[in-house]
Amino acid sequence: MMIRIPEPELMNEEQQAKAYAFADFSVPHNLFIEKFKEKFPRFSFNDVVLDLGCGTCDVTRRFAQAYPDTAFHAVDGAACMLGYAEKLNNEAGLHSRIKLIKTCLPMIQVPQSSYHAIISNSLLHHLHDPSHLWNTIQKYAKPFAYVFVMDLVRPADEHTVEYFVNEYANNEAELLKRDFANSLRAAFTLSEVQQQLNKAGLNQLQTEKISDRHMIIYGNVSLF
Repeated sequence: MMIRIPEPELMNEEQQAKAYAFADFSVPHNLFIEKFKEKFPRFSFNDVVLDLGCGTCDVTRRFAQAYPDTAFHAVDGAACMLGYAEKLNNEAGLHSRIKLIKTCLPMIQVPQSSYHAIISNSLLHHLHDPSHLWNTIQKYAKPFAYVFVMDLVRPADEHTVEYFVNEYANNEAELLKRDFANSLRAAFTLSEVQQQLNKAGLNQLQTEKISDRHMIIYGNVSLF
């Protein structure tokens, strides 16, 4: 198995943020919504969802469109990403439902002390210390909160990294190809994530590989 190579935690370059804002992530981000619906078929929610590592809010907007009664506290540490998120949220008519918050794990500052639903997409592999995500979820999850995290799975070798980049990012800008390769190298394996959950006391969350390059971590958090 390839050794994990961490990448920068924040994506705060203007060129980088612009590339992500206008890239086509419809396949993986629609998969996020599809799998959330599959795992939580009875989810009906008219409250605020906490979105950790929202980036330019592509997943947030798709979630908002899929669940029109939801509102969001969308957290990211990169000002450039949030700048594009604000523009795109306005264009989608979702500005009033998505409150953008510039803050970084592990010491985030959000308007509520707890949430009934917490989501996160592609944040875990950016974290040098993955416990920051799990501890934040524990801190802000109400009893039996819905938790849904999606991230990349680290490939076995560099050959597979190269294959994935050619297969799934061949038509994207070189910057996005570079970042995708680095993200694959920085991702965790399912067994590593399971160890993280065990250490955090979040054994009730389940892990599942849902594509050749994605995993989900999901469940209802029981806190006593």
